[in-house]
Amino acid sequence: MVVNQIDGPCALIAQSMGGVVAIRAALARPEHVTHLVLAATSGGLDIAGLGAQDWRELVRKDFPTLPDWFLNYHEDLSGQLSDLRMPMLLLWGDADPISPVNVGERLLRLLPCADLHIIKGADHDLAYTHAAAVAGLIDQHLAHVR
Repeated sequence: MVVNQIDGPCALIAQSMGGVVAIRAALARPEHVTHLVLAATSGGLDIAGLGAQDWRELVRKDFPTLPDWFLNYHEDLSGQLSDLRMPMLLLWGDADPISPVNVGERLLRLLPCADLHIIKGADHDLAYTHAAAVAGLIDQHLAHVR
């Protein structure tokens, strides 16, 4: 997974496995990341003990051409997360079996500049099903100047 291609100031906004890619990019080039928004992601944590449903077989069946790294990624970035100092917004649905609120709460404890917003009734696809609420929260977050 190549994540060191950021070459200028930017905000990274990512959901699910994209959150892991965004965190790795922010760790690789923190000076270029002004804001980070993560939605319903593992965030590079070992989430086995946090009540998460294993999604890999369902995704493999529905998307057989996904690259192996997507389905087999298990790196634990929890020891590096305190290095991230940009403003962060964590968005979670309270009905997400793939990345339950426990994961967002754990990320909140590990990320020094993070705020967690839990959207009632939202599942793993909260950015789609609750787009207006998610967009409003992102707009507010991006208005915060570093």
